[in-house]
Amino acid sequence: MPDTAPTIDLQLPPLLDHGPRRARTLMIQGTASDVGKSLLVAGLCRAYARRGLAVRPFKAQNMSNNAAVTADSDASPGTEGEQPRGEIGRAQALQARACGVAPSIHMNPVLLKPQTNVGSQVVLRGRSLGNCPARVYHQMRQGMMPAILDSFERTCAEADLVLVEGAGSGAEIYLRDCDITNMYFAEQAKVPVIVLGDLDKGGTMASLVGTWMLLDQADRERVVGYLVNKFRGDFSLFAPACETITEITHWPFLGVLRWFEGASQLPAEDSLALERPAEDAWANGGDSINIAIPRLSRVANFDDLDPLAAEPAVNLRWIKPGQPIPAETDVIILPGSKATRVDLEVLRREGWDIDILAHVRRGGRVLGLCAGFQMLGRVVRDPDGIEGEPGETPGLGLLDIETTISGDKRLLDLDLTDQRSGCRVTGYEMHMGRTSGAGLERPWLLLEEGLEAGGQDGARPEGALSADGLVMGGYVHGLFGSDAFRAHWLEQVGAKAAALDFERRIEAALDALADHCEANLDMDALLALAR
Repeated sequence: MPDTAPTIDLQLPPLLDHGPRRARTLMIQGTASDVGKSLLVAGLCRAYARRGLAVRPFKAQNMSNNAAVTADSDASPGTEGEQPRGEIGRAQALQARACGVAPSIHMNPVLLKPQTNVGSQVVLRGRSLGNCPARVYHQMRQGMMPAILDSFERTCAEADLVLVEGAGSGAEIYLRDCDITNMYFAEQAKVPVIVLGDLDKGGTMASLVGTWMLLDQADRERVVGYLVNKFRGDFSLFAPACETITEITHWPFLGVLRWFEGASQLPAEDSLALERPAEDAWANGGDSINIAIPRLSRVANFDDLDPLAAEPAVNLRWIKPGQPIPAETDVIILPGSKATRVDLEVLRREGWDIDILAHVRRGGRVLGLCAGFQMLGRVVRDPDGIEGEPGETPGLGLLDIETTISGDKRLLDLDLTDQRSGCRVTGYEMHMGRTSGAGLERPWLLLEEGLEAGGQDGARPEGALSADGLVMGGYVHGLFGSDAFRAHWLEQVGAKAAALDFERRIEAALDALADHCEANLDMDALLALAR
């Protein structure tokens, strides 16, 4: 990774003069990461949108390898005149969906995609600036503030209410001078703040009072109250704690949000969601199948597997480091990764490569998605050090392909038809590698001509399929969200799909989350705090 910061060429389009800010704004900051900020903002977005308000989400900086493609971008048109696309964090895309609007780069102008323990790819308003160590990004952040505030004002210009999400804890005062997403942003954007505590973690009183103690007086005064999240049980037992918190901080107690059981039906952003313990019993025969996914160190876009996990006939398990891939596995899926060569080494270090090859010899199936597809080939090259140290790493050799990581990121929305299955396929591409080899002559999918010209019989080939049909892969993310295609694929691998409308399931979960917010919180009082 470079030791100097990538050049930030803002070239911001002129912001139209809309006069005084139209939108009211309200910011949700947390006492820590994973306290439920993203979920709460999504619920508030849907609840206020249902009341007829034009609502928009905003998060200045997000750190996630789960991302979504946007139709807008600050990037220039491609060499073939292709309309450039951008990307934002998965949480903001879900929040946009809760608002009933398309996701935009302005909802999450800075996205960090971790590639190592000390470095990330930096995406500014939908376009990659390259990879840099944390210490270099630390120096870059203030230079991004004009773009962030510009995106915020653009978001406000089209909304009645903008709900802003902080990142991690807003009380990390050692970062205050270079903060772009918590209290410094709130100061610059003149946004009132609600602090969210997590009762499920414990230590809620200490975390809220500790937040108050660490903030200076001006930041304390930006806080208009606090909420308690993820409560289970009899709240009367915790009520004295709230009295003490309010007495010390003088922050009003704005309510308690009880545990929301439907959270698991919504796409998760953080890989912490993969830490849930797996069920011990696996399916055996019948119409059910066992799917195993190795838990890669830089796993990305793992919500690709959510539709499969929702199928009653699928027993899906993430295999953690130190665990072998069970012999009862029917299908192994290699998911996306932000560091393909690093995670190939992880496969070998954990002995999963041996498990995968033995699985194929026994007649088991393997599917690779994006980086997982690249891993199935002969070799992955990164001559320019895009994802880490320059070099090349042998793949698993299960497909006759090879991949070179390049600096041009491919971002595409897809809504086509797979001619082989006859099923509609929706999804997106988001990758930096270019794959070649004889294996591509036997594609996994034949997508109806749409975004690209050429291909076979009026369709473009996608991915590769082994001669025996056991190993397959491609670059399309999100294709299992297409109900007909998911049912077709499950039938091919020996399972019977349920009558599941996955998109309707997400909509129902968002509505249930909004109902949960309405039932637990004084929504009129919260709206009155926005300004």
